Amino acid sequence: MPHIALPEDMPGITAGFAFCPDTAKPMRELAHILLHTSGTDGFSSRDRELIAAFVSSRNTCYFCQTSHGAAASHLNGGDQTLVEAVCRDYRTAPVSEKLCALLAIAEQVQIDGKRVTSQLVENARQSGATDFEIHDTVLIAAAFCMFNRYVDGLATVQPRNSEMYVEMGKRMAEKGYAAAPQPAP
Repeated sequence: MPHIALPEDMPGITAGFAFCPDTAKPMRELAHILLHTSGTDGFSSRDRELIAAFVSSRNTCYFCQTSHGAAASHLNGGDQTLVEAVCRDYRTAPVSEKLCALLAIAEQVQIDGKRVTSQLVENARQSGATDFEIHDTVLIAAAFCMFNRYVDGLATVQPRNSEMYVEMGKRMAEKGYAAAPQPAP
């Protein structure tokens, strides 16, 4: 049960956003830029969503891990095995050397930003990551720590309906985050 009077028909972060539209707007815009519209060659929305799902898994935020994992899966042709492998152990997941190096940075940001070392950054560069990709990885990881704590700190409702997350992931992957979803009829 949520700690405050959130809309009962909206799960996870959507309930917090509906409760306070003034803070929802910039948070949605940030997510949209980081995950949907921002990008460079080789740093796709799929990879960005994988970082979001990975950080959320480390923060044990079921709603964000599952919804962003569903978005990454949708962007990966509907295959969930990559998301599962990354969340289980990105070091052995079938991802590029560059994405593995970026996930290593995200892992440290999730714990404490001060744990990102110049060696981790150099490893990412040696793997082909640009400064822009390193920047966005740090910001995605930091933002998802905030989003995860927002979802869990309000004790939002986090349904275990896998089909709901598949549909949500499809919508996020195709339309992004700027528009507010409407409450269920």
